[in-house]
Amino acid sequence: MQRRQLLLCGAAGAGVLGLTLFVGWWRVDGPGAPEPKGQRPLPLSAMEFRLTDHEGIEVGPGNLIGRPTMVFFGFTYCPDVCPTTLSHISGWLEELGDEASEMNVVFITVDPERDTVEAMAEYVGYFHPIIRGWTGQEDQIARVVEGFRASYERVPTEGGDYTMNHTASVFLFDAKGEFVTMIDYHEPREFAVPKIRRALTEDVEGAK
Repeated sequence: MQRRQLLLCGAAGAGVLGLTLFVGWWRVDGPGAPEPKGQRPLPLSAMEFRLTDHEGIEVGPGNLIGRPTMVFFGFTYCPDVCPTTLSHISGWLEELGDEASEMNVVFITVDPERDTVEAMAEYVGYFHPIIRGWTGQEDQIARVVEGFRASYERVPTEGGDYTMNHTASVFLFDAKGEFVTMIDYHEPREFAVPKIRRALTEDVEGAK
């Protein structure tokens, strides 16, 4: 009898611990986590930049307002982070099904020297069809990155070549252009997709 009580107490304690850990994750790293002060991206309506999409059409922040938006920075010569993240994004969009068509999904290069319109068109063609590729002049790319509170850096490599270090998280905005949250690099799908649905839900709630 005493042993049974100990087992029941142990099971209850494990359940409480599990719930505590889940709540802790939700508030620290999950959808309920607060954004770091001073690092929050500007609203899209407060940004000013002009870029070109992979079809040669001029675009800017105004093109992203009106529908929830997902943005990722990278470059086509990226050996692992960019193709991995874009593959993950494609998987998230597949899971969203018809809801995916309600979003803007944009891949913005931080390497405009090599990432021409043609290069971006070929690259995004390997991923989900709604993903758009944006490129432009170096000064305009810098303005975009500054508005998103992201970062990038050109890093020389052997043989006179170079690579790019850059923010690897995905940015989520609601339909009004207000920042919602970020999806971290390698964040599990079971956490990432609810964050995207949160952006879609905030769009609906804001329209009421």
